[in-house]
Amino acid sequence: MGLDNINFKTWIEEPSPAVVIISSAFLLFLAVIITRKIIQSFFKRTSFIEERKEQTLESMINSIISYAAVIGFIFIVLDQFIPIGRLLAGAGVIGIIIGFGAQNLIKDFFNGLFLLYEKQLHKGDFITLNNTFHGTVEEIGLRFLKIRQWSGRLLTISNGQITTIENYNFEHMRVIEKVTTNFKEDPKRMFEVLEEACVRMNEELSIYVKKDLADKPIEPFQVYGMTSLNDHYRGYEYTVTGLVYDLVYWTAAKETRRILAETMHKHKVAMAEQRIEMRTYSTETGE
Repeated sequence: MGLDNINFKTWIEEPSPAVVIISSAFLLFLAVIITRKIIQSFFKRTSFIEERKEQTLESMINSIISYAAVIGFIFIVLDQFIPIGRLLAGAGVIGIIIGFGAQNLIKDFFNGLFLLYEKQLHKGDFITLNNTFHGTVEEIGLRFLKIRQWSGRLLTISNGQITTIENYNFEHMRVIEKVTTNFKEDPKRMFEVLEEACVRMNEELSIYVKKDLADKPIEPFQVYGMTSLNDHYRGYEYTVTGLVYDLVYWTAAKETRRILAETMHKHKVAMAEQRIEMRTYSTETGE
C-alpha cells in the first residue's frame, strides 16, 4: 500500500510526457471553448459598435485564440523533450529557419491584421476578390478569408493571395442601368420614356433610396443621359442611376431593370439587336 502511495505521489509530482501532453491538450481545448462562449455572450449583450463590425471583431478574436492555443500546445510538447532554456538560447537559429520556411505564413498573418485594422471589409459584406471571386464574407481569420459564393460553395483563400477587394457594402451603392435602343428610336421620345420610368422607380422603390438626415433622397432615380452615340455599333445608349442603401442594392437593381423593361415594353421601344454580316466569295470571280 505504501509503495502504491509513493508511485501515485511520484506520478502527480513528476508526470510522464504523455500525461502532460494529453492533459494540456484537454485543458487548452476546454479553455478555447469557454473563452469563445464568453466572447460570444459579450458581443450579444453589447451594442457599442455596428453589428457587422462586432461580428468581424469576434471572428478575428476567435482566430487569434485558436492560433495562441496551438502555439502554446507546441511549446508544451517541445518542453517535454527540449528544455525551454535551450530552446530560447537557440531562438536566433530557429528564427532564421522559420523566417525562410514560413514567409507565406507571416505574410498571411500580417495581411489579416491589415484587413481588420484598415476596415476594408466586415463579416456579412458582399465582395469581389481579385476581380474573380464573388460572395459574402463568412469568416475573417488571421490566415484565411472565407466567402460564401452565390452558388453555395465556400471559398477559402489565404490573406496573402488577396490583391484587390471590391466591397459592395460601404453605406451606399449606386444603381447604374444602361439601355441601348435601335438607331431609329427618337432620342427625344426615349428621354420621355425613361423619365416616366424614373418617376415610377422613385415611387415604388423609395424604401431602397438612400436618404439624408431630413429623410430626403440624396440621389433619386434619374436619367443620367445618353452615354454612347454608337454602343458597339448597335444603337444609342442611355443610362439611369439612383443611390440606394448598400444592403438592398441587389434587390433595388433587379427592380430597376423590371420597371425599365415594363415601361419600354409599354411604349414599344425598339431595343438594339446584335447583327452579324456574312459575305460569301466566289472562287471564280474572286468576289
